[in-house]
Amino acid sequence: MPRPDPALDERDRAILQLLQQDGRLSNLELAQQINLSPSACLRRVKLLEERGLISRYVMLLDEKAVGLPGTAFVLVTLDQQGRAALDAFEAAIQRHPEVTECCLLAGSADYMVRVAYADAADFERIHTDILTQLPGVVRVQSTLALRTVKKTTALPV
Repeated sequence: MPRPDPALDERDRAILQLLQQDGRLSNLELAQQINLSPSACLRRVKLLEERGLISRYVMLLDEKAVGLPGTAFVLVTLDQQGRAALDAFEAAIQRHPEVTECCLLAGSADYMVRVAYADAADFERIHTDILTQLPGVVRVQSTLALRTVKKTTALPV
C-alpha cells in the first residue's frame, strides 16, 4: 500500500475514495457520508480540485454494451526514439478513438497501446489501417485479452 500523502487528512481521503466510486454523488450526499456540513465539504472538494488531486469527472461506459467487447494490448516499436519521432507518434495516436490508452515504455518496445474493438475483423482493421500506419512504426506485437479479471480507475488513497 502506498504511503499516504501527509497533506491529506482522513476526510480528504474519504472524499477521494467516495468520488472515485461514484462521481455523481451530490455535495449533500458526500457531506453526509463523511460527517461534514455541505459548505465545509464543498470547500474541501474545491481545494482537492485546485491542488490537482481531482483532475476531472467522467462517465464510464460498459464496453460490451456499446459493442466493443474486445481488448488488445499492443507493443509498438518505432524506428527512432528521438524527441521528434516520439512527438509525431504521440500526436498521431491521439486521433484514434479505438486507442483507449497509450504509455511510453522503458524496455524493448517503445509504447504499449490498449485498443478497444468489436470483433476479429475490426481488430484487423485497427492493426492494418491504423497501428501499422502510425509515424515511425516498425513493429507491432498484439496480445488479446480473453477476459478481464480486474479493471478499476480508482487509485488507493
